[in-house]
Amino acid sequence: MADTAIIETSAAARAVIAGVRDSRAVRDAAEVELVAAAVEWTRLHPVDEFAEAAVIRVGSGMVGMPIAGPGAPEIAEDAVAEFALALGLSTDSGKAYLGHAVELHSRLPKLWAKVVAGELPVWRARRIAEATLTLTPDAAAHVDRYLAPVAHKAGPVVTDRLVTEAIARFMPDRAEAAALKAADGRYLAVEHEQVSLTGTSRIHGELDLADALAFDEALSVEASRLAALGHEGDLDVRRAHAAGELARRQLALDLNTDPDSPERRGGRPAQQVVLYVHLSEQAVTSPHRGDLATVDAGGGQVLVSQVRDWCTTPGTSVSVRPVIDLNDSLVGPQYRIPTSIAEHVTLRDRTCVFPHCTRRARRCDLDHIDPYPSGETSTENIAPLCRRHHRLKTHTAWTYRTTVRGIYVWTSPHGYRWQTGPEGTTELDPLPPPMGTEPDPPWRRTR
Repeated sequence: MADTAIIETSAAARAVIAGVRDSRAVRDAAEVELVAAAVEWTRLHPVDEFAEAAVIRVGSGMVGMPIAGPGAPEIAEDAVAEFALALGLSTDSGKAYLGHAVELHSRLPKLWAKVVAGELPVWRARRIAEATLTLTPDAAAHVDRYLAPVAHKAGPVVTDRLVTEAIARFMPDRAEAAALKAADGRYLAVEHEQVSLTGTSRIHGELDLADALAFDEALSVEASRLAALGHEGDLDVRRAHAAGELARRQLALDLNTDPDSPERRGGRPAQQVVLYVHLSEQAVTSPHRGDLATVDAGGGQVLVSQVRDWCTTPGTSVSVRPVIDLNDSLVGPQYRIPTSIAEHVTLRDRTCVFPHCTRRARRCDLDHIDPYPSGETSTENIAPLCRRHHRLKTHTAWTYRTTVRGIYVWTSPHGYRWQTGPEGTTELDPLPPPMGTEPDPPWRRTR
């Protein structure tokens, strides 16, 4: 009996693995169809005198460049969003997908042939395309020539080595600049765009050794001082608190010798931590646990107990804004949006209301959904849109409307609809029948 059970279990396990392999084959074939469709979409939406080219941002300077490398076709900016949403991606992610497809098709033909033949998974090909976007045509051709035979098994190390070699051979000026930059790779970043529930942010960097040693020693000395004053945290916690103490102490120093400067006339202002608390005053001051506040830096939620700690931290000024009832309806008398309506809409929607967009509302334009004056300036007719999606709504066939407070329905130029709201983005139109029940698209028939 035991042997029979083992045999049955083994057969069932083999059936599961066989099913997984079959599903993977279907998935890989579908990925080829999608990346080929991306190339076709780009061909159908070229840049002309009336359209701007889609660009991606590269480097710390946020310099714009075409979505694929030199010599590759460009695509009109206003054509990106609909294709991205058809894939279930944000506009930026969809733009990257289109760029990788065009890069492969136009500048890496040997790798593209491997993709179309099913010999190279799309995800591996996209990883290579990402690495060659900024290469010259000759450098990209070098990578294509030598990587294509082994791309199906090559990892990032092999790809990076070939890209580095191509840069050295065909782009010597860039290779020299990269070497100089690598020789001084110092930086220090404070990631306060996303605040944790306990009110913390991450810091990371690379310092000159002497500076790093001095900073480490300063943290240790300050951590010891905090321990002597009764701080009960362990060494790591005390060092983290020490960084804040050192920073506040530095801000308190008056190092400005200009008698006409604002700091000299009125004193250096305290550090500002601006909070939006959607709670009653009793909730802020009571000892109840679990209440939440929203901090402006990063738009994250923090525990109210953390707010109390900030309020008692010397050198930190906490501004707790009045509670805003987001169920109120506010109306302005003219086109210009009053501060009260702007604040209401920003706190209600939190981000750009275009599908899958995560740009913070405080960095967005405020748009009249129905143009003024036919649409009034009110909380019912104002929504935050980032500059890119504001331009799509204003200058293209994209439209949107609000159904209930904070819920929006967008319609694309080709008639597809998405709903956005506090819970994210929902596609309203059903997906088409499974592949195989409809006629093949042109790019599948000609592959």
